[in-house]
Amino acid sequence: MLLNCYQVELIEAGCDEAGRGCLAGPVVAAAVILPKDFYLEGLTDSKQLSHKQRDELRPIIEEKALAWAVAMVDHEEIDRINILNASFLAMHRALDQLLLRPEYLVIDGNRFKAYQNVKHSCIVKGDGKYLNIAAASILAKTHRDEYMSSLDLDFPQYEWKKNKGYPTIAHRNAVINLGPSPFHRKTFNVSSPQLTLTFDFESTPAKP
Repeated sequence: MLLNCYQVELIEAGCDEAGRGCLAGPVVAAAVILPKDFYLEGLTDSKQLSHKQRDELRPIIEEKALAWAVAMVDHEEIDRINILNASFLAMHRALDQLLLRPEYLVIDGNRFKAYQNVKHSCIVKGDGKYLNIAAASILAKTHRDEYMSSLDLDFPQYEWKKNKGYPTIAHRNAVINLGPSPFHRKTFNVSSPQLTLTFDFESTPAKP
């Protein structure tokens, strides 16, 4: 069973991101502050849950959390500052939006760029250890999935409604055969599942 939080003395926000390994679209981060006595059956790392389970948990988290926020860094910013810095920036933007100021942060993963003067701890696989990080992982994932599904309406050839921008075989083949969309990350290489090659993202983008 996941623990409620990392420490109990200070107001703590859990942070996580979604979309870091994608070929297209933004990286999305969430920050969540939960009540100290909060518990939600089935709440765990979003990667361990089905799409339906995440969608069922999301409105409960958003209703019961003391504060929550979601923010994104788009594909163009990712290309400018790299995906690691973009992930940190997305988390910072989410923290900026919290209506309740956190006094301590717990971050999923092993690296983070300090946010203002707030103390933090990085927790490897934290979304499977602490409820506030797990909650953030679900909000980041579901909000990003919604965004990618909306883009799929104009670019169905990349199957973003199914793959959400991750490098599935079908997605990689579509980029290689059709060219990139305006939402693909130009600094991310695309290798063919059958051939070892790199696609030139500076070529003419595919049309919707």
